[in-house]
Amino acid sequence: MAAAGIRLAEASDEVRAVVGALIGRARDAQRRYAGFDQRGVDDVAAAAAWAIMEPARNRELAELAVRDTGLGDVADKIQKNHRKTLGLMRDLKGTRTVGVIGEDHDRGIVEIARPVGVVAAITPSTNPAATPANKIVNALKCGNAVIVAPSPKGQGTAQRLVDLMHAEMVRSGLAPELATGLVQVLPAPVTKAATHELMRQADLIVATGSQANVRAAYSSGTPAFGVGAGNVAAIVDASADPVAAASRIARSKTFDNATSCSSENALVVVDSIFDQTMAALAAEGGVMLDGPDTERLASAMWPDGKLASALIAQTAPRIAQIAGLADARARHARFLMVAEDSWGAAHPFSGEKLSPVLAVYRARGLDDAARIVEGIYGYQGAGHSVGLHTATPSDAVSLGLRLPVSRVIVNQAHCIATGGSFDNGLPFSLSMGCGTWGGNSFSENMHYRHYLNVTRVAYPIAPREPGVDDIFGDYFQRHGRR
Repeated sequence: MAAAGIRLAEASDEVRAVVGALIGRARDAQRRYAGFDQRGVDDVAAAAAWAIMEPARNRELAELAVRDTGLGDVADKIQKNHRKTLGLMRDLKGTRTVGVIGEDHDRGIVEIARPVGVVAAITPSTNPAATPANKIVNALKCGNAVIVAPSPKGQGTAQRLVDLMHAEMVRSGLAPELATGLVQVLPAPVTKAATHELMRQADLIVATGSQANVRAAYSSGTPAFGVGAGNVAAIVDASADPVAAASRIARSKTFDNATSCSSENALVVVDSIFDQTMAALAAEGGVMLDGPDTERLASAMWPDGKLASALIAQTAPRIAQIAGLADARARHARFLMVAEDSWGAAHPFSGEKLSPVLAVYRARGLDDAARIVEGIYGYQGAGHSVGLHTATPSDAVSLGLRLPVSRVIVNQAHCIATGGSFDNGLPFSLSMGCGTWGGNSFSENMHYRHYLNVTRVAYPIAPREPGVDDIFGDYFQRHGRR
């Protein structure tokens, strides 16, 4: 289902002038940068990456992110900043993004990398350093300039990140005016009008965060890559090791207080392994709430039908305190669980919660579990991904053939694996395409190729025109020519 367009906020003359000045500086810098060779571009990208990975600066940015936004956990953000950036640099190492990047002599095709120009990087408050860094490094690797449009809460972190990048880029030998032109950030206070005006004036938008921003990007008239909504479900199949599955689920569900769109929101457990799995989840610090506490939590999380910002990305004990839960175990829980049996607006726990709260479903078998996930994604989260814990990995292909998902994550901590990990083959990214199911034009992890134009040179080759029977012979044998 395609994302509905929205009307962009009108910008004042002052806002248009401010954004226009940023764009002008970016275009001037990008034109100079377009003359860099591959080694020069690689050095600039490496400088930007090291600016967030250097341990002291990493910690500073993680602490600033939590202090400014009130979301997540410092230690987990340090790990995220490091691993996601290191993994990205691993993916980019040796990759050609300048000049000729591919030659197919048999087809007579030569591919030439060309920058897209000025990238508008729309980034969320949940990852105010890691997500901008990923987009900036990708953009620089491909010869582009980039302007970050952070969330209002994340502006201070994004500005500090960009300042650190400028310093590291200059240290590597880049002229200061070039560094400050290639990477910029919208000034505080960040407004919807300024963000939308940046969308209008840029050459490409890469939008991560709220669906409102993604829809605005699609409605801006500028080419855009936007991501779909998260609401990940994971299945624990009958053959799974419940202890191993619970360990992975708990690690994923609690990482950075569930700020990730890839954090599990629903767990679907096959009946024959249900009790063992619940016991294993309890051993990992999960607390299943009773009916009255479930109602208290629902009232606190959705006081007016909308997810309360005060509970987003908080710890389970903090959520329990705010919600006034009676169960004393909740005050020391790693994550909270509620029993659920349906989905939709009347069952809010079936949607995305952006917190260490997990809806638990009981299924008769794998087929029934897939049916439940289909129902959940029919309400929210179609196109993103599904987790599977199993000793029968081939069942993942069956799920991939059936469910409206772009990724099936097998026997892994979902929020860590979905955006690329050192023990799977997905590209390192913090922006996951969700295909047409999620209203997106792509269904892969956003990576460097999304930041490139490619010019193709076509040389003449020996004709390879087939005969009609070469193409339709099998069809004619089965159905005849008439």
